[in-house]
Amino acid sequence: VVQRLLKAGADVHTEGGGYGTALQAASYGGSVEVVDQLLDAGANVNVQSGLYGNALQAASHTSNEGVVEMLLAAGATVNSSGGYYGYALQAACSSGHEGIVKRLLSVGADVNAQGGCFGSALQAAS
Repeated sequence: VVQRLLKAGADVHTEGGGYGTALQAASYGGSVEVVDQLLDAGANVNVQSGLYGNALQAASHTSNEGVVEMLLAAGATVNSSGGYYGYALQAACSSGHEGIVKRLLSVGADVNAQGGCFGSALQAAS
């Protein structure tokens, strides 16, 4: 369905609604195929909007390892702030997903960054 809409001229950059962008919605939903289609269509991986702030935060919160990897490979900024959790690391810590926490730390996530509803990654993990 997404591919059909893109071929019909759907604007991959449109912002609005709870998720902010189609890429953020797909990242939250964990659809590797849809995330790939949107990235191929030119979706900006670092757009800041919606509840989760950005696509990496949305994927990190919902424990979508495959999507997290795709977003990082596409240039997602690991320490980009905004949204409910503040940072992707806080989002991953809040859901207790050790694999994503480890991956985010391996690419330079700031363990002491402050922001979001928990304040820090340590608070989010607690």
